[in-house]
Amino acid sequence: MRPPGFWWAPPSRPGPLPRLLAPLAALTARATARRVARPPALRPAVPVISVGNLTLGGTGKTPTAMALAEMLAAAGHRPAILLRGYGGRLAGPVSVDAARHRARDVGDEALLLAAFAPTFVARDRAAAAALAMEIAQPGCLILDDGHQNPALEKDLSLVVVDAAQGFGNGRCLPAGPLREPVPAGLARADLVLAVGPPDARAGFAAAWGGALAGLPVAEGRLEPLATGMPWGGLRVYAFAGIGRPEKFFATLRGLGAELAGTRALDDHQPLTGPLMARLLREAEAASAQLVTTEKDAVRLPAAYRARVLTLPVRLALETPGLLAARLAAAGLAID
Repeated sequence: MRPPGFWWAPPSRPGPLPRLLAPLAALTARATARRVARPPALRPAVPVISVGNLTLGGTGKTPTAMALAEMLAAAGHRPAILLRGYGGRLAGPVSVDAARHRARDVGDEALLLAAFAPTFVARDRAAAAALAMEIAQPGCLILDDGHQNPALEKDLSLVVVDAAQGFGNGRCLPAGPLREPVPAGLARADLVLAVGPPDARAGFAAAWGGALAGLPVAEGRLEPLATGMPWGGLRVYAFAGIGRPEKFFATLRGLGAELAGTRALDDHQPLTGPLMARLLREAEAASAQLVTTEKDAVRLPAAYRARVLTLPVRLALETPGLLAARLAAAGLAID
């Protein structure tokens, strides 16, 4: 299910539907406030870095967690990653093994993150942390999608924002895309990371600068990983089941690929055999090569993995010093 368009309208032009849904939005805000007010179930013996957001949909949390894991590992801090494992059937706690687990077991994001650091999945994040401490003996924990999760006491709370969309219309679900009101969410943040091209980051700062007053804002962008694939002039049929598929399609165009067709799927949508057969027929009819995201690729049925190209992206930090300073304040110096 794609998010409704009115979620991303300017806050100054709310329209009739958000006003109609305002009572339900108030219930969402109260429910989140009660949840985050719970005392932490666990205080791990190592620093905990929370990577989260205020909105539904893709903001760049997974690339941010990947980049953090690489930075921390390079500095000798031995990170482990904890997450819910959305889309997976296992309640956990589970130590993710890419050789044994599939996306249907632990979720697509867990399989991606396991390539960067020991990764643990559980509906109960405190149980995941306890298993991580026992098995991996990490020097720090990265809590993916943890901003509204009170299970662990946090040493650094990082809020990731898609700069092109910001906080949408500024309203809570279902009247808007927010999990909680912007002032409440930012009050618990130590750092905001605005992800997007320069013009989008400038627009975000202009639209939401008042709400961000006094809070440091780091900047970054998602860049295609150089794999040697000659995308320029390649005729492709692109599909994506991520928070914002159009970002993936725009990245392909920016690389010079010729998009013969696109298919936007729901976030984490299962890539069943019948669905893949239909996509392959559509690509063949357009004389195009099927291509998808790295996150979607881990959900591909085995019979289709060799028939679909993958375009991975990574986070490039424009202001790495801001993040390094906050990590150092949490006891994790980055040389």
